[in-house]
Amino acid sequence: MADQLLRIGLADAVGDAVQPKRAAVLLFADEPGSLLAVHGTRADVRVMVYDGKAVVPGATPNLRKQPKTVRGPLIDQIDATVSLVLDELAQGLTLSGSGFRTQHVYPERVVKEAIVNAVVHRDYRLNRDIFIRIFDDRVEVESPGSFPGGITAATIARAGSHARNPLIAQNLREFPVAPNIDAGEGVRMMFAEMALARLYPPQYRSSVEAAVETVTVTLLNLSRPTAWDEVSDWIDRRGSIANADVVRIAKLDTLKASKLLVAWRDQGLLVPLPGRGKRNMAYVKPAHGAEGGSLLSTLSDNNEEPGD
Repeated sequence: MADQLLRIGLADAVGDAVQPKRAAVLLFADEPGSLLAVHGTRADVRVMVYDGKAVVPGATPNLRKQPKTVRGPLIDQIDATVSLVLDELAQGLTLSGSGFRTQHVYPERVVKEAIVNAVVHRDYRLNRDIFIRIFDDRVEVESPGSFPGGITAATIARAGSHARNPLIAQNLREFPVAPNIDAGEGVRMMFAEMALARLYPPQYRSSVEAAVETVTVTLLNLSRPTAWDEVSDWIDRRGSIANADVVRIAKLDTLKASKLLVAWRDQGLLVPLPGRGKRNMAYVKPAHGAEGGSLLSTLSDNNEEPGD
């Protein structure tokens, strides 16, 4: 085993001893999270299911059920998390007080890819678990780490992906049932599948001011109106959009255009330009002009330091 780990780059020779790297612990240890916790980092997944469309703080949180923690080597962690989340989504959610059951309609490939990306490409030097939050109208997958290099939330759909943890990505693809192809096409597939399902595109955002930096991808359980495609394209080409622009390109009256803009703002798809009055308000996509990078980024030193 020691010789095999050395040959595939998952261990270092330190004197007469063979010392496994962090990637080897994550791939093959029974409880990698427990082992890494000794060094002040984490490696588990937390799945939270909420009532409603937001986290309600307070002594009694609005959790629908007890949070679940998924542990184990990464291949088992991915399989167990994907099964757990897909089972929750398949059950649907009965909205409080209404008896109405909403059905989640995200493509399974997209949900799985979001989870795989979070597990494979998170920053394993950080003291934070992956959090998956299921709400009535969306799923959020929060992964520890920041957007590195030149990739931003605005460019991730076109830029593809790079492995933050190449040793993990390269070795996971060799498992008999590999969770990842490691071809750099997963994020583009997510955008294409959501578009094919007539849903809004995955929404990426980074949190760089928190104690632990994270990147979150949000999958909205909302059918997008055909006007969104035209509005999105307009913003990509011109930078921002105003009510009069929506009226013209989507052939809507002023009130309907205004309601669409407000809805897209409330869903986090658009943000108002600062310093504009109500009469000349314009909107941009939230990532435009933001610095940052991607979940799927290049940072090899996570796994290549001796003893890691």
